[in-house]
Amino acid sequence: MRNKKLHVGIVTAFPPSNGSLNEYAFHFVQALAQKFETVGRITLFVDEEARGATVKDARVPVSIVPCWEFDALNSPRRITRAVCAAQPDVVLFNIQFASFGHSKVTAALGLTTPRLLKKAGIPTVVLLHNIMETVDLDNVGHATNWLSEKIIRTAGTMLTQVLLGSDLVALTIPKYVDILKEKYAADNVILAPHGTFNTTPQAVSFDETDGPQKILAFGKFGTYKKVEALIEAFDQLQQTRDLELVIAGSDSPNAKGYLADMAATYAHVPNITFTGYVAEEDVPRIFSESSVVVFPYTSTTGSSGVLHQAGEFGKATVLPDIGDFAEVIREEGFTGAFFEPEDMNSLADALALVLDDTETRTQMARQNYLAAQGLSISDVVDWYVLHFQELCANTLPVPRPQPTLYRNRTARPTFAPVPSLIIN
Repeated sequence: MRNKKLHVGIVTAFPPSNGSLNEYAFHFVQALAQKFETVGRITLFVDEEARGATVKDARVPVSIVPCWEFDALNSPRRITRAVCAAQPDVVLFNIQFASFGHSKVTAALGLTTPRLLKKAGIPTVVLLHNIMETVDLDNVGHATNWLSEKIIRTAGTMLTQVLLGSDLVALTIPKYVDILKEKYAADNVILAPHGTFNTTPQAVSFDETDGPQKILAFGKFGTYKKVEALIEAFDQLQQTRDLELVIAGSDSPNAKGYLADMAATYAHVPNITFTGYVAEEDVPRIFSESSVVVFPYTSTTGSSGVLHQAGEFGKATVLPDIGDFAEVIREEGFTGAFFEPEDMNSLADALALVLDDTETRTQMARQNYLAAQGLSISDVVDWYVLHFQELCANTLPVPRPQPTLYRNRTARPTFAPVPSLIIN
C-alpha cells in the first residue's frame, strides 16, 4: 500500500455551503490536493448546499459528491451508500458534535456514520473538533435546564464511544487527547494540531494605514458567539476614536435571524458593517484591512480557525479569558489582550489597550504572525496521510513522535514575547 497512491474520501461541509467547519475543509482539501506523490484521488462527500463546489489548482483529481443534508434523518444512509459506491481507500470525517443537525436526533444519527462505514469494511478516521466534556451546552444553544443537560451529556458519552469505534480519532488540542484516553481508555486517539491555513507565509505589513481603525469579528454568530457586548463596547470607544466595526460572517445554524436582529436593534449605532457570508476569496481583504481581531465568545468549542487566520494575516487579538483559547495560546505561542466574557466594560478596556498602544499592537501582531508559521495545514495533512497509509496497509501505526507545534523554533520572535494581557 505504501507504493499505491491513496484514494481519500472526506465527509464534510464545504464552500459554498456555510455549514460547520466548511472553511477548515476548504484549506485541508486544498493542501491534500497537492500531495500527488501519495494521493491519487480525492472524493468529497458534501452536503447538498455545496453542490457545484470546485477545488482550484488541484494536482490530483477531485470529485464532489453531494449526498447529505443538514438536519436530515436519512443522511447516514445516504453517506454510507455514496461512500460504498465510490470505494475510497480511507474516509476522513471533518466534524464536530453538531455537524449533521440542529436537532438532537439528526445530530446524533449523523455521528453514527463513521461506525457504519467501519462495519462496511472501509477504514475511517474522525477529525473531531470538539468533545462533549468541554462544551458549554447552555451557551451553544443545546441545553435549557439541568435535566436536558444531563440527558445530553449522557448521550454525548455514548456518542463519543460510538465515534471511538472508528479506526482513528484525531483531536486538535492536547487536553482533548488526555480526556479521551483517561475517561474512555481510548488507544486510538492522536493529536493532530489545527494548523494554519497559509501554505506559504502571507506578505503582511505591520505599518499603520490611513483612515479609521477597523475592529473585525469573524465567524458564525448567535449561540456562543454574540455581538451585543461588542457593539456596546464599540459604541463607547468610538465617542473618542475614529473607528469602524466589521461583523463578518453569518448566523449559526442554531440561531437563524440573529444577525438581522442585531442589525435592527443597533441600527442607531453608526460605523458598523454586517458583511454577511464572506466568500473565500474575500477573506484576505477582510483580515488585512483590520487593526485588531476580536472574539466576542461566551464559551469555546475547540481550536479556533479564526485565531489561526488572525495570526496568518499578522493581527493583534482581543480574546475572552475562557477555555480552549488559553490552551491554544499556551501550546502554540499566540498572544492577545483578554477580557471577561459578556462584560462590555472589560471588552472596551481590552480593545482600548490594543487600539491606543501602537507598540503593543504591533508586537502582538508580530508574535501571532510568527506563531501562525509554526505548523501549516500542509504539514498537518502530511501527518494524516501517514496514518491513512498505515490504516490501508492494515498494520498498527509505527510509534512516531507527535509533530512539534513549531516547524522551526528558531523562527520564534526575536523580541521578548508579549504576555497575554488580562483586563479585569
